[in-house]
Amino acid sequence: MSAQKVQLFVCLIICAALAACGTPGTNPVALTQKDAGTTVHVKQGSIVNIQLEGNPSTGYTWEVAPGGGGVLEQQGEPTFKADSTVLGSGGMVTLQFKAAQAGTSNLKLIYHRPFEPNVAPLHTFQVTIVAE
Repeated sequence: MSAQKVQLFVCLIICAALAACGTPGTNPVALTQKDAGTTVHVKQGSIVNIQLEGNPSTGYTWEVAPGGGGVLEQQGEPTFKADSTVLGSGGMVTLQFKAAQAGTSNLKLIYHRPFEPNVAPLHTFQVTIVAE
């Protein structure tokens, strides 16, 4: 076997090993309504996706309650995927957060109409995130 082939073979083995390793514990964590009230442990730097039922056509939206972020940083705006193509149909709202630093965060989300400030939220979702 030529020296070039040996170098190429070694390089391929090293690249495959590095690709298999990845960053341990930083795979996205998916949470839904069934996770409400639980404590979830994640690695610092992990992405936390929270999927909740919603219907933006009604004026309602999911938002972080005041003072409810802590060690988490919201990544972009919530996204919506409708259950059907029917105009005004409900679906799933996804909010994405990054565990930006180590610590504990009591994340509370509220489903409300932001233009109705003195009305209680229609739904809430709360979870404790421990970033290590």
